[in-house]
Amino acid sequence: MRWYSQATRGQWLALVAALLGWLFDGFEMGIFPAVARPALLDVLGHRSKLEALNKSDPGYEQVFRIAQQQTGSWYGRITAAFLVGAALGGWLFGWIGDRLGRVRGLMLSVLTYSLFTGLCGLAQDSWQLLGLRFLAALGMGGEWALGVALVMEKWPAHARPMLAGLIGAAANVGFTLAALLAWGFEAAGLPIAQGGWRWVLGFCALPALLTFFIRYFVPESERWQEASESGPRPNLIEIFRPGIASNTLVGSLLGAIALIGTWGSVQWIPPWVNSQTHAQWQTSLAQICSGLGACLFAFLGGVVGQAVSRRLGYFSMCVASLLLCAMLFRWPWHFSSHTADWTFMTMVLLTGGITAAFYGWFPLYFPELFPTRVRATGQGFCFNVGRVVAAVGAIFTGTLIQEIFHGNYAQAGATTSLVYALGLLIIWFAPETKGRPLPD
Repeated sequence: MRWYSQATRGQWLALVAALLGWLFDGFEMGIFPAVARPALLDVLGHRSKLEALNKSDPGYEQVFRIAQQQTGSWYGRITAAFLVGAALGGWLFGWIGDRLGRVRGLMLSVLTYSLFTGLCGLAQDSWQLLGLRFLAALGMGGEWALGVALVMEKWPAHARPMLAGLIGAAANVGFTLAALLAWGFEAAGLPIAQGGWRWVLGFCALPALLTFFIRYFVPESERWQEASESGPRPNLIEIFRPGIASNTLVGSLLGAIALIGTWGSVQWIPPWVNSQTHAQWQTSLAQICSGLGACLFAFLGGVVGQAVSRRLGYFSMCVASLLLCAMLFRWPWHFSSHTADWTFMTMVLLTGGITAAFYGWFPLYFPELFPTRVRATGQGFCFNVGRVVAAVGAIFTGTLIQEIFHGNYAQAGATTSLVYALGLLIIWFAPETKGRPLPD
């Protein structure tokens, strides 16, 4: 039977809403790495200092080194704030979705991340950027849990592997579009390094229009309606009660490993390229390559997760991520500001791809760990609490770059990516759920 056989109009509308929400979610996540370094140079006041000096001036190297260290440090802090906000948002909006419904929660989460990302374009200092990214992240963290719960509850079991892959791929399509948008503004005569980053971030308020579609056209999950009518409304600590707590713990650890790898290593590739080439087009190209690989492999993550056991699928992704990150970050690449190294970009594509395969596997596995009445809360917590740990990883990477490796992004990325080795062990403590229906 084909995965879309006998699908109803309501099922298609729910899928479209979730895919668009997750696409724009990925777009909003990817837009800041694409413009982070130029934006931070602006709000920290370093750009004007660098422009006032020639590269041959005696003080240029010192000013540049300070700018490099401070932008790397603030990038780590803002990334950490984003990840903490996403973790809280996943828990909070997941609870809202379990109490008020998947559709209402989804609408509120999209509205939150769109408006606050758009406001980032008005930021005047680094603390404002940090605060606005934190608030935007609340909505981004909630959207994943709500969209996955809505789709998986409305569609039949045989369609779930394909749907998981589509959901994983959608975010990475958005991540790639973010880099294309930054590149487009450059081509249109609004250089990112000369204030164009503000227009790029302001553009991110447009996905708020999706809330009208969700509000008026997307039907609610019947499984949620039945569960909400037949039992008490869940609270935030329900997922820590006996019988559920062990699944919450192991799911959180599995999510944390993948997220630390992404945010502590892979997300640093664009600023790494920017620091080596000082060329925005190469920064965007690296993000596009990473995003294209992620689109393909995130889709395959759900499919492979169904073809083999859940445990073996996760184990295989950890092995491949370890190998590819080691090859990318430890190889002695030679960067040029004028020409792209296509061997390097191919490695970026493969590394960004295999480390994103987890995000096609999670929508397949996490819904299988929780009953309907706490599904959004549980899977939202598992996916996003890992971001708190990843926030520590992001700060750790920023500290490595600044204090230990003296601006060397590659060595810091190689060190942080070793986290995948933990996944090789932890996955064998996770329950095997292949072939089982979603818990009621």
